[in-house]
Amino acid sequence: MSYVDGFLIPLPKKNVRAYRRMAEMGRKAWLKHGALDYKECIGDDLAPKYAVPFTRLLKRKPNETVVFSYIVFKSRAHRDRVNKKVMQEMNAMGGPKDMPFDMKRMVYSGFRTIVE
Repeated sequence: MSYVDGFLIPLPKKNVRAYRRMAEMGRKAWLKHGALDYKECIGDDLAPKYAVPFTRLLKRKPNETVVFSYIVFKSRAHRDRVNKKVMQEMNAMGGPKDMPFDMKRMVYSGFRTIVE
């Protein structure tokens, strides 16, 4: 079974374009170093009637949308190896000067897949 890193990010709507550019660079790096899949998704139906919406969990402000992202790996050990390489590459590049979102509000966790 695969392993997935998942992210939720409240993103100011004015920064969607900047975030997309950053995400495209991230996708290239993670896939280059061995990730199996990489997806970045922007909020569309953020007011479901049947569950607690991500917007409430993230305490989204009126000028924000939500990004839901995930990266798929072969296993947790594979994730750790790939992420180490990606972080080394990003540190060598110096990282982005200005993040298009507040890192302190990003939600992240790793998940073992139970159904594939």
